[in-house]
Amino acid sequence: MTSVNSETVRDYLHDLQDRLCAELERADGTARFGEDLWDRPEGGGGRSRILRGGPALEQAGVGFSHVMGKALPSAATERRPELVGRNWQAMGVSLVIHPRNPYVPTSHANVRFFIAEKPGEDPVWWFGGGFDLTPHYGFDADAVHWHRTAEEACRPFGADVYPRYKRWCDEYFYLPHRDEQRGIGGLFFDDLNAWGFERCFSFMRSVGDHFLPAYLPIVERRKHTPYGERERDFQLYRRGRYVEFNLLFDRGTKFGIQSGGRTESILMSMPPLARWEYGWTPERDSAEERLRSRYLVPRDWLRESPADD
Repeated sequence: MTSVNSETVRDYLHDLQDRLCAELERADGTARFGEDLWDRPEGGGGRSRILRGGPALEQAGVGFSHVMGKALPSAATERRPELVGRNWQAMGVSLVIHPRNPYVPTSHANVRFFIAEKPGEDPVWWFGGGFDLTPHYGFDADAVHWHRTAEEACRPFGADVYPRYKRWCDEYFYLPHRDEQRGIGGLFFDDLNAWGFERCFSFMRSVGDHFLPAYLPIVERRKHTPYGERERDFQLYRRGRYVEFNLLFDRGTKFGIQSGGRTESILMSMPPLARWEYGWTPERDSAEERLRSRYLVPRDWLRESPADD
C-alpha cells in the first residue's frame, strides 16, 4: 500500500493560510481578514477569510477547504474514469488578491491535495497548484522577479520542472475567445504523484511557501504609484477578463459547483468591481496597448533584464 499522510497535508495547509493572511494584512497596513467557518452537508467544510476595503488591497480572499464525498462530479471523472465509485477527499488553500491601485497586479495562488480510496486497493492521489500574476499595467522588473522566484521554487526538484510548469501555466490561463493570456503566467501543475508522496508534498510546500516572496515585493514597489480615473477604468475593464476566465474555463470553479460546494467560497475569487465596454480598443502606443502586445503573450522572462521601469 502507498504511504500517504493526509493529516500532515492538512496541517500544512492550515498553517499556510494563517501565514498568508498575516502577511497580507501587514502589506495592506489597515484592513483585517474576517473569517467565515462553514460545513458541507455531504462531508467536511472550511474557513473562508476575506479582507475588504483596505488602502492597498481592495479585496483579498484566502480560503481553506477540506471536503469529502462518496461520488465525484463529472468534472473529475471525465478525465480520470478510474475514480468512479471511490470515496474521495479534497483539501487545499486558494487565494485571489484584487489590489486597489491599478499598478499593483492581481494575483492568484492555490495548492491542493486529492485522494480517492476504495477498500482493498491502493489510494489514488495527487497534488496540484501554482501561482500566476495578472497585471493591468506591465513592468519588466515585476515580471522578471515573479518568474525568478517561481524558478527558485522549482529548482531543487530538477532543471526541467520550472519550464514544464511555466508552459502549463501559459497554456491553462488562456482565454481562447479573446486570443490572449490572462496575465504573465507563473506555475501550474496538477495530477502530481510520480515522485512519491514525500517528494510531491515537498514540491507543493515549496510552491506555497514561495508565493509571498514572489508577490509582496511587487505590492510594496507599486502600491503608492499615483493613478487617476483612466487607470482605474482600465483596471476595472481588465478585471472583466478575470471574471470571464473564472466562470467559463477554470476547472476549480467547475469542480466546486458540480460537487455541491459552497458558492460564496467558490466565487470569492470574483473582483468587488468590474466593467465591460463594447468594442473598446486601447490608444496606439499607450501603456494599455503595451499590456497586450508585450505582457499578455507567453515570454521567457528569465532571459529578460530585471532593471526597473
